[in-house]
Amino acid sequence: MPDAIKIPLGELFALLTAIGFAAGLNLYATVAALGLLARFGHLPLPPGLQLLESWAVIAASTALFSIEFFADKIPAFDLIWNALHTFIRVPVAAILAYRATSQLSPEHQLLAALLGAAVALIAHGGKTAARVAITPSPEPLSNVTLSLSEDALAIGLTWLAARHPYLAGILAAGLILAIIFTIRLVIRAMRALFTGARNELAGH
Repeated sequence: MPDAIKIPLGELFALLTAIGFAAGLNLYATVAALGLLARFGHLPLPPGLQLLESWAVIAASTALFSIEFFADKIPAFDLIWNALHTFIRVPVAAILAYRATSQLSPEHQLLAALLGAAVALIAHGGKTAARVAITPSPEPLSNVTLSLSEDALAIGLTWLAARHPYLAGILAAGLILAIIFTIRLVIRAMRALFTGARNELAGH
């Protein structure tokens, strides 16, 4: 798509940073939002991502988002869900970034894929840290509120990336820095996530 090729490199990587962060929070909501934005002419997708605007992909990602919408709000079960999605959100974010830069050199494509994976991992780690801190709470309201906030942030950041990529990239970068500053808590949370998930599975 000519419009996608004309996107300045800095703007493209700002957009990929925002989308990578959104995917780390909620991959299915991000893919569905990208597909719908492209389908209705609000975001010209690069050739490598034009598959996302097909109704089949939009329907599948929306269905998966619907499942995650409820699964991610159930205390304890959300630990299992997020532990499993560590191996989905991060590699898919890398693939999206790689295919989005198919018009660039292989070196830039690799850089984009690494950026997408790293940003998604940081976002996922930040989400995990918050979730591990909240999940032990005996009342479910905090879990639901946190999950709804994550859903809204993922969709809102994707929309903002389509309208104002630099602003979305700056916002995502700020969130990334905030998470990095608490990296020890994130690492502990990731360990606690897999331990909790393993215990939940053992219990059943």
